[in-house]
Amino acid sequence: MIKNRVKELRARFDITQGELADQVGVTRQTIVALEKGSYTPSLLLAMNLAEVFKLPIEEIFSKEEK
Repeated sequence: MIKNRVKELRARFDITQGELADQVGVTRQTIVALEKGSYTPSLLLAMNLAEVFKLPIEEIFSKEEK
């Protein structure tokens, strides 16, 4: 399972779900699912999010320990 900090980072950058979706080329529903943890992003989406937040992918996504 992969956990992420997208919701936290989006709030810090004061970006709406719709704005973030537009910036990374997905629908707002994809961002909602990503924030809920019910969607595992593609590598391209993860890279696009890293560009928006100006962070390495590893600071946005992490592997959840079992």
